[in-house]
Amino acid sequence: MSETSFSQLVEEIRAQLKPDEQFTLTLDSEQSQFTRFNHAKVRQTGTVNDGSLQLVLMQNQRSSYREFPFTGDLEFDRQTAETAIASLREEVPQLPENPYLVLPSGSNTSREVHSGQLLDPDKVVSTLLPIVSDLDFTGIYAAGSVIRAYADSVGQQHWFATDSYSLDYSLFTTDGQAVKGTLAGSDWDDSSYKLKIEESRSQFARMAQLPKPIQRGQYRTYLAPAAVAELMSMLSWGGISEASHQQGGSCFSAMRRGEKKLSPKFTLKEDFKSGLVPRFNELGEVAPLELSLIESGELINMLTSSATAKEYGLQANGATQGEGLRSPEILAGDLNHDRILATLGTGLYLSNLHYLNWSDRPTGRITGMTRYACFWVENGEIVAPIENLRFDDSFYQFWGENLIALTNFQEFIPDVGTYGHRNLGGVRAPGMVVENFTYTL
Repeated sequence: MSETSFSQLVEEIRAQLKPDEQFTLTLDSEQSQFTRFNHAKVRQTGTVNDGSLQLVLMQNQRSSYREFPFTGDLEFDRQTAETAIASLREEVPQLPENPYLVLPSGSNTSREVHSGQLLDPDKVVSTLLPIVSDLDFTGIYAAGSVIRAYADSVGQQHWFATDSYSLDYSLFTTDGQAVKGTLAGSDWDDSSYKLKIEESRSQFARMAQLPKPIQRGQYRTYLAPAAVAELMSMLSWGGISEASHQQGGSCFSAMRRGEKKLSPKFTLKEDFKSGLVPRFNELGEVAPLELSLIESGELINMLTSSATAKEYGLQANGATQGEGLRSPEILAGDLNHDRILATLGTGLYLSNLHYLNWSDRPTGRITGMTRYACFWVENGEIVAPIENLRFDDSFYQFWGENLIALTNFQEFIPDVGTYGHRNLGGVRAPGMVVENFTYTL
C-alpha cells in the first residue's frame, strides 16, 4: 500500500470527474502486529495489513460517500472506485442541498514520514513476559506502521506515515482488583518498560490490603496524568467545539461570554509538533502547528471547522468536522514528583477514572468513577486502597479556584483504540492536586 499506488489512484479518479463534480479521498491504512495477553501468557497474536478508502462526491451543494478497500492493485482499485462513483452519481442528485457544504479549495500539500525503532515481532513475547511471569498480566500490545492520506479534486494531497506502538495492560489481584498501565511511542525502550512495570508492582503490592470505605463528601485529591487525560477527553464532547457553543450546548460558553475563568495555572493547547497525528483534516486543510485554546485560565480559541465558519460567519482554524481535540496538551506546573504525597497531605490519590459523562454540561459538571489503584492518603503516606467512588464536580472548580498545583512532569497517555483501525495520538498531561473534589457515592 504505497504512496505511489495512492497517487496513481487519485489521478484515475480525477480523470473520471465531470466538470461540475468535486471529490475528496481519504485513506486509513496500517500494517500492525497485535498480541493479546492473559495471565502473562499469549492468548492471541497476529498481524493486520489493511487499507480503507472513503470517497466523497460533491455536486450542486449535495454530497454523499462510499467506503471501499484499498489493495494497492491499481486496476482493481480503479474499478472499485469507478463503481463507487457511478453509484454516487445516481444517489447525490436525489439528496437535499446542504447550504453549508464546504468544497475543497486551496493548494495544500504535505508529506510526513516518521520512522521508529519498534520491537522485532519475534521478540515481543520474550521481551514483555519474563518480568511479569509471576503476575496476572493482562493486556494488548499493538505496533507497526500507520498511514493517513488525503487527496481531492483541486489538487491538494497529503501523506502521513508513522511507526508506533502501544501497550495497554492491567495487573489483577486474586480478588479482581487491578493496577492499570500504558506505554506508547515510536522507539521501544527496555528500560522504560521495566520502570513502568516496577511502578505498577509498587501499587500492586498495596492493593493486597483491605479497601477502605470512604464517605461521600469533598476531599483534597491528587489525580495522576491518566486521570487528568480522562477528564480532558470530555472537552471533545460538547466542549471546545465552536459549533457546540453556537448551538447553545458548550461547557465553555460561560467563559466565552466572559463570565468565568479557570486558574492562571491552567493552559491547554493543540500541539502537533510531536508528529504523532497528521495536521490535515478531511478537507485537506492544515491546522496550525500549535494552537492556544486556554491560556493561563483565559479562553483564547475554540476549534472551528470550515462548515461551522461558513454557517456562522467565522474564521476556521483547521479543525476537523467533529471539532474535537486531536493532539492536546495541558502544560506542566511546578510540583515535583517526590512532593506529591506531601502536598496532598490527607486525601485521595486517583490513578485512573472511568465511565465519565456530563452531569450538567453548561456548568462544566462531570461525573464518573474511580478505577484501578486509587488510595487513601494520610499525612503524606498511602494508607490503603479505596472502594470505588463516584465523583461529580465542575472543571470550573478543579481547573479553577480549587486547583492547587500541577506536576512539573507530563505523561503521554495514548489513544489505544483499535475499533476499525488502530488509533493515533493521545493526550499529554501532568498530574494535579485539587482542593475539595466532590464525591457523591
